[in-house]
Amino acid sequence: MGLFDRLRGDGDPRVAFFGIDGVPYSLVADNPDEFEHLNAIAEDGSGGPIDSIVPPESSACWPALTTGVNPGETGVYGFQDRENGSYDTYVPMGRDVQATRIWDRVEGAQRSATVMNVPVTFPPQENVQRMVSGFLSPGVDRAARPEQLRTFLQDNDYKIDVNAKLGHNEDKSDFIEDAHETLDARFEAFKHYIEQDDWDLFFGVFMTTDRVNHFLFKHYTQDGEYKEEFLEFYQKVDEYLGRLREMLADDVTMAVASDHGFTTLEYEVHLNEWLRQKGWLSYEGDDHSELGDIDEDSRAYSLIPGRFYINLEGRDPRGSVPEDEYEDVRAELKEKLENLTGPNGNPVADTVETKEAAYRGAHDDIAPDLTVVPNHGFDLKAGFKGSDDVFGTGPRNGMHSFDNACLFVDDPDVRIGDADLYDIGPTLLDLLDLQYDKTEFDGASLLTRS
Repeated sequence: MGLFDRLRGDGDPRVAFFGIDGVPYSLVADNPDEFEHLNAIAEDGSGGPIDSIVPPESSACWPALTTGVNPGETGVYGFQDRENGSYDTYVPMGRDVQATRIWDRVEGAQRSATVMNVPVTFPPQENVQRMVSGFLSPGVDRAARPEQLRTFLQDNDYKIDVNAKLGHNEDKSDFIEDAHETLDARFEAFKHYIEQDDWDLFFGVFMTTDRVNHFLFKHYTQDGEYKEEFLEFYQKVDEYLGRLREMLADDVTMAVASDHGFTTLEYEVHLNEWLRQKGWLSYEGDDHSELGDIDEDSRAYSLIPGRFYINLEGRDPRGSVPEDEYEDVRAELKEKLENLTGPNGNPVADTVETKEAAYRGAHDDIAPDLTVVPNHGFDLKAGFKGSDDVFGTGPRNGMHSFDNACLFVDDPDVRIGDADLYDIGPTLLDLLDLQYDKTEFDGASLLTRS
């Protein structure tokens, strides 16, 4: 490491973190030729599989990774969350994350952070030296600050995200081309600001990896038409990570991690349709399309991914389940979910977690009563319209997994054993030599030296 053989002179260690959204550890370990540079980090430092969180969904995972606490503290449970005392839902943004981000701790210590393309960070924060928001941002013009950053990104055709709709086409050529263009622009932006060298924490995320996995993962696992293109894309990802590593000064530790694993998708599971067929969910009128259309006879409903809410009196506007029946009704639903099997005879659920077991914190009032962590092959959907069947298929052939996320750190004193996403935050703070209260985190530092 060390294109620059000088230190800045202030004596403080620095960290460059690169997220590779949805990249499973097994993909890296099983393909050493395509992942020369990531495997080199594992050999020179540390690398291994880690667990994600419940639920393993990017909108919940990145707030958890960047704060070190569970959704009960971050207040973000998924791509769509429910308002208290209402059937209204909203898409969580950066302002909805209620816990302290790693870069806030850096800036609070009078040090500087550059934050680029992290999901669930829109709008960009005013207190951070430099930030461009990631996934769900409306465009660079509103997602980047200060002005110099916005101008640079616009002048260099930076894209917030790949056009995922292209992945729906049977011919994946346009999607793959767009994925490469998005990746190339992301690397050039990261390279530019790595070289600017005015940060203590650089935190950047490649999210195109997740998009490629959603539409090409089965091609990889089952020797499909686009397996070669899949591996070529990842060879470029690894090459870019290697080049970024070479640019880092000697006082910088590099870390690379994914927020969840990935596996092959066999069946989409339409959980609200399952509830309807089992008599747990019904709607007002025929043209139902959203949560607010459920009627007062409904006992439960679902939001993605695999989150179940009891339609509870006193909590839900048309709640039908009395509070004194809550535990029995939830236990009955939990048992039914644990016994749900797919067309192939395999159980849909790996585990069914209760609210109390999965979440804790000041913002657990909107937590789901049950959360299903699916077995590999089952992707949990929760629309309120558009499916007459519980099991089906769609344009995606890859899905998130709770297990098999990855972490690589260019430091042999980091021990990656029984680790999960919550351990990354305190580990980065230790690598930065920043003080913190260990009780603030749901994880613990993986750095072994004092």
